Amino acid sequence: MATETADTPDSAPTPPTGGPLAALRRHPIRTLLALLAVAIVVLIVLWDWNWFRRPIEKIVHAKTGRTLHIAGDLDVDLGWVPVITADRITFSNADWARRPLMASTDRLRFAVDLKSLFRRRVVIPSLALTRPVVNLERGKQGGNWVFDKEDDGGNDVQFRNLWVEDGKLEYLDTPRRMDIALQVQNEKAEGDGPPPIVAKGSGHWQGNAFTMSGRAESPLRLKDADTPYRVDIRAAAGRTRAHARGTLLDPLRLRDFDVKFALSGQNLEDLYPLFGIAMPPTPPYSLDGRLTRDRDGRRTSWHYNGFKGRVGDSDLSGDATYVTGGPRRFLKGRFVSHRLDFDDLAGFIGAAPQRGETTNPELAAKAARDAARSRLLPDEPYKLDKLRAMDADVTLRATRINAPSLPLDNMDAHLRLDNGVARLEPLNFGVAGGKVRSVIRMDARESPIRTRAQISASGLNLQQLLPRSEVIKDAVGKVGGEVALTGTGNSIAKILGSADGDVALGMGRGHISNLTMELAGLDVQEALKFLITKDRRIPVRCAFGDFAVKNGVMNARSLAFDTTDTIIIGEGSISLRDETLALKLRPRPKDRSLFSFRAPLYISGSFKQPSFRPDMKRVGLRAALALALGNIAPPAALLATIEMGGGKNADCGGRYAR
Repeated sequence: MATETADTPDSAPTPPTGGPLAALRRHPIRTLLALLAVAIVVLIVLWDWNWFRRPIEKIVHAKTGRTLHIAGDLDVDLGWVPVITADRITFSNADWARRPLMASTDRLRFAVDLKSLFRRRVVIPSLALTRPVVNLERGKQGGNWVFDKEDDGGNDVQFRNLWVEDGKLEYLDTPRRMDIALQVQNEKAEGDGPPPIVAKGSGHWQGNAFTMSGRAESPLRLKDADTPYRVDIRAAAGRTRAHARGTLLDPLRLRDFDVKFALSGQNLEDLYPLFGIAMPPTPPYSLDGRLTRDRDGRRTSWHYNGFKGRVGDSDLSGDATYVTGGPRRFLKGRFVSHRLDFDDLAGFIGAAPQRGETTNPELAAKAARDAARSRLLPDEPYKLDKLRAMDADVTLRATRINAPSLPLDNMDAHLRLDNGVARLEPLNFGVAGGKVRSVIRMDARESPIRTRAQISASGLNLQQLLPRSEVIKDAVGKVGGEVALTGTGNSIAKILGSADGDVALGMGRGHISNLTMELAGLDVQEALKFLITKDRRIPVRCAFGDFAVKNGVMNARSLAFDTTDTIIIGEGSISLRDETLALKLRPRPKDRSLFSFRAPLYISGSFKQPSFRPDMKRVGLRAALALALGNIAPPAALLATIEMGGGKNADCGGRYAR
């Protein structure tokens, strides 16, 4: 009998009850999500973020028209605030710029707040740059930070913190002959705000080399143009030093300033090549005030208000405004000095201030040259380019003047400079208790300079006018005069050396020592009388000198000094061109004297070394005649020395009455 071997259901193999396929059949969605999560994790772990470098470069080029190149690795640390790191980044410059790159950095590291994206804002909590280099440049085409492509608006980007390590910033402004190279570094932050920046470097301003160092708030604060931006900057250009500390508003466009600004140096003349401000040579100076700025169209006004300081030995304070951007630069100033050392104004007439002799080599050399010169009048030429470079409206009031060799009390000056024509109107001094009023006009539009001067003096006290003179130490009288001169030349010496016009000086009633008058006429008898007894003052009727000036030579038309005792008549000339004196004074007594050698008095020599001598021939002739007569008959010797008087009163009326 046959046996059946067919399989039965009970003998079939049993399928597995676990594994991925079973799980997929039982929970298909959950399993797929798990697998996707695993895949994402694997992708994140193994993903090369460098794949994004080229898309990013294309996006930047589309936005700016410039080339961005990421030569190093690109990496991302994920999280709600992912941190992105990119190495060796370069950003190309404008086509017209000198340097090929506008910016580069060894490493860029920044964080992004993902939550802010849901509020349509981009917040960068931190931005760090390692060895960045930024090259900014301004040319005829504008600034290289203005891109060819216009920004489409995009999202508002906010930076919260910036850290710069070993950065470099270069700025080049070819039209203004300006370049700056700075080393930039963050310093330790104070508080929760972005850390401040410290910088130092050098460059050129208007072609003049300078150095600078300073501290400023984080550049991130520049984003808000309405928030004050605090700075503390020091700069030096040659012998000029500047220190600015305070706040700026919108400094990227230099919209507004409000800083304390200290300025010092060896010579205010050094401001001309730096800022175009034409000033005369001065001794060392130091000023400190408030600097502000405003704009009106193309005009920019720099205000230096409430400044105080010193120029040489003089104090100086006031307000000044310097305007640029118009047809010509313009300086307006109102200055006050409570104690003005007159020597500090020497630069206005071409002389060297003594204050600068030990600290300013140029002024020291000029002072030495002036001392070695045989002439007295300054011959330093005015610099025509300065007189033509700018306009000015400046006043200077000095309430007290220190001038040991001059009896000056105060000064009030108003200078107007308009297109090469300078007017000092007025130029007034308090002198010896009186007043000297002047109006001076200098036309520097052509060379040589044409100058016209109108000067009047009144009420000058004779004793104060010559305080060191023993001859008139007891004199009493008031002196006045008028001067009207025109001349051509580029220096004080040249102007006076070519002058034409009139000079008139006069003195009204007063008193003078009788001994002085007798000695002036060598009246031995009268002089001995006052020496043995007591000197007395005699009335002065008047004194006057009237000169016609032609080609720098003053020729005396009338010259007299009249007292009740003696009248002195003068004649001769004074050469402003050669700086020489050639005057002859002839005394005429109004009384008799038994023992007199009266003879003319000659005044000669130069302005710097004048000489006074009597006519020794006349004195010798009288002495010889007296000696001869004495040998014949001793009493007869007196005949040669008898003075019969005969001097007549001068006409003190007319124009000299003033």
